[in-house]
Amino acid sequence: MQSPFRGITIAASATQIPRPTPAAGIEAYERERDLALDHDPRRRENYARYLACDRSSTQLDFLPIKLDIENVSRCNFRCTMCQVSDWEKGQRAEDMPFEAFKQLLEEQYGVIEIKLQGMGEPILQGNAFFNMIEHARSTHIWVRTITNGSLLHLKDNYRKLIDADPNEVQISIDGADKEVFEGIRRQSRFDQVIENCRTINAYCESQSVVRTKMWTVVQKDNSHQLRELVDLAAELGFRSQCFSLSLTGWGQEKWEQHNDEVTVSDATPLDTCLELIERGARQGVDVAFWDIEKKFNTRSVAGLCHWPFERTYVSSDMRAVPCCMIGNPQVLDLGDATDLRQTWNGASYQEFRQAHLEGNIPQACAACYESGPHALPIIKTP
Repeated sequence: MQSPFRGITIAASATQIPRPTPAAGIEAYERERDLALDHDPRRRENYARYLACDRSSTQLDFLPIKLDIENVSRCNFRCTMCQVSDWEKGQRAEDMPFEAFKQLLEEQYGVIEIKLQGMGEPILQGNAFFNMIEHARSTHIWVRTITNGSLLHLKDNYRKLIDADPNEVQISIDGADKEVFEGIRRQSRFDQVIENCRTINAYCESQSVVRTKMWTVVQKDNSHQLRELVDLAAELGFRSQCFSLSLTGWGQEKWEQHNDEVTVSDATPLDTCLELIERGARQGVDVAFWDIEKKFNTRSVAGLCHWPFERTYVSSDMRAVPCCMIGNPQVLDLGDATDLRQTWNGASYQEFRQAHLEGNIPQACAACYESGPHALPIIKTP
C-alpha cells in the first residue's frame, strides 16, 4: 500500500498542527507545577534562577528543573529502530535501586518534572518502579513514563501503575495490526498489548482519571496505517494520541544511517496531518505530532538545545548523559550522577555547554541541529 507521506513537509507548516500536550491537559500540568514550587521554598528559588538564565554561560547558578531518570536499561522487546537491540540480552547495566532514586531527588531539590523511563521497559523492575512514582508524586513532581504495554496484565501491573499516580503514561503502539506491530516491535505480542491497553484505559475510566496517551513512532513500515492507528486509539479508549515523525540515531553513526533509511519525517503532508486530527476529533481522540529533527540551530542562543541548560538524563547506573536522544553513557558520559550537583557544573558539563555556545556542536548532538555539527554564525560566549 502506498504511503500517504508525500508533498510538503510538516516543518514548513508546524504552526498549523498541534504538538503534544499533557494527557490530563495544560491546566493540570500548571496546577501541579505550582504545587511543586510551593512544596519547598528552595525549589521556587531555584526555578526563579532558572527563569532568569539567559543561557550565555557555561556555569549555571541553578540545579536542573527536569530530569529523565532511567530506572532500568533493559527491555523485553528488540525494536527495529532502538539501540537496545545491540545490547547483549537487551541490557546495558543494572537497575537503579530505589534508594539511589530517592537520594537523587532529595539532592535535586529543584526538580519539578521527571520522565521516569529511559532505554528500556520500566515495568520490568516491578514494585520498585511503582514506589519511585509514588515517592516523586509525594512532593508534587510531575511524573511521565513510557511503557510498551506488554506487562500490564501481570500481577495487576495496570492497576499498580495508575494507583501510583503518574501524571502521564505513554503507551507505544507502532502498528495497527499484528504483522506491522510485531515486525517493528520484535519479540512482542500484539494481541496481548492491545488487550492490556483496553484494560488500563478501562481502569482509568473507573477511577475518573485521564492518564494515558497512545504514542506512535512513524516510519516506512507503518506510515500507511495512520488512519487505522487513529481508529485503534479510539477503540482502545485513548483520549489522546501522538505521532512522532522522527527517528533518533542515538548519537551513533550506525543507528543514524539505519534510521535515516526508514524515517518519513521529511515527507509529511499537512493535508494528511489535518485529516488525522479531524478523524481523531470525530472519535474523541486529540491527535498531535512530534518532530525532533532540525529543531535547533546556532544562529542565536535561543536556538540552542535547551537540555544542557535545563535538564539532564540519569542512566540506571547513575551516569549523567546529555539527553534522551542519546540515552547511553557509552556514547557520551558527562559524569557521576551520584553527585549530580557537582557534575552539573563540573568540567565536562561546562565544556559541553561551551561547545554549544561556540557553535561547535558535538557529533553526538549534530542530528538535532539544522546544519550539522558546525552551523554558522558561531555564537561567542560573553
